[in-house]
Amino acid sequence: MPCNLDHLGRADRNLEGVRKCILHAVWQAQGQGCAPGALGVCIGSDRAHGYELAKRQLFRTLDDVNPDPTLAALEAGILEEANKLGVGAMGFGGKASLIGCKIAAANRLPASFFVSVAYECWAFRRLGVKLDAASGAIVDWLYRDPSRAVERMARGEGFPLTGREVSLTAPVTEAQMRALKVGDVVLISGEMFTGRDNVHAWLMKNPPPVDLNGAVLYHCGPVMLHDGGRWSVQAAGPTTSIREEPYQADVIRRYGVRAVIGKGGMGPKTLAALRECGAVYLNGIGGAAQYYARTVEEVLGVHLIEFGIPEAMWHLRVKDFAAIVTMDAHGNSLHADVEKATGEALRRWGRRESTLRISEEPGY
Repeated sequence: MPCNLDHLGRADRNLEGVRKCILHAVWQAQGQGCAPGALGVCIGSDRAHGYELAKRQLFRTLDDVNPDPTLAALEAGILEEANKLGVGAMGFGGKASLIGCKIAAANRLPASFFVSVAYECWAFRRLGVKLDAASGAIVDWLYRDPSRAVERMARGEGFPLTGREVSLTAPVTEAQMRALKVGDVVLISGEMFTGRDNVHAWLMKNPPPVDLNGAVLYHCGPVMLHDGGRWSVQAAGPTTSIREEPYQADVIRRYGVRAVIGKGGMGPKTLAALRECGAVYLNGIGGAAQYYARTVEEVLGVHLIEFGIPEAMWHLRVKDFAAIVTMDAHGNSLHADVEKATGEALRRWGRRESTLRISEEPGY
């Protein structure tokens, strides 16, 4: 700071400017960070150390109150205001955008005033353990009150069905994709391919190692286990799709990809290609890597393994892989709609008088 922020205007070198920066970070993240998330923030220091201090704030428990009353008020105010922006869970809209905001302050360089923000997915609010390397037994629990009982995660029965889901078997057709609209829930069975940054960059200069006509392309870097000569999927959650925006439209047009799965949505170039070619973007459930691993019936093969396991193109057979249409073949994008609506909400919040009474506090 100082800096100029979309919808908020100028953020000056005071705590009101800090407030604007943090709210802008929540708006900018939308669903790309698996909202609702937790924020760790550092006011001051240099760029590198500020990020470290911001990430260290994420080790604070959600009910922890900052010992500095000014920062405690700022944390509570940000949590209240951010949840009124309307970003919502997974960026689909709603009042659950943040589950926590933790802020630290550090000495700053005279010529700089950094506000460093670390965003944490809800799925990473976990306990930690120390294990005995020989037996695998739990030696000690970390980050929790030892008197509090440990909550165990149930395996569950899978995605609860309503009867309104659209069942698809891949490869899929243009007609099937054009029949879908934003808000439809689909259950995909059949074959799909994973592809992250390296695969997309490679496809811009090389033909695909497989036939992608009618294919479902999943933005995913799976955790794989090779045992007994066979591969199995241990975790397969969606990764943030916007990184593939420079490539995705070309990949769709060149190779006939009909469905792209990821999280957080994509931009106008991809939306135009979806409309032109008859394809859709499907939003997976961020943080549900174990659930999606259970939908994989078989690993059919792997291509471009030289990129490493997460970046390789994995050929999978899945059953009832659940996702939501958030960008359709008719030019509609839930992500663009929510971004516009929340931007207007952010503009309104930015114009109002802060109730925190911290703008002129010395020392920050």
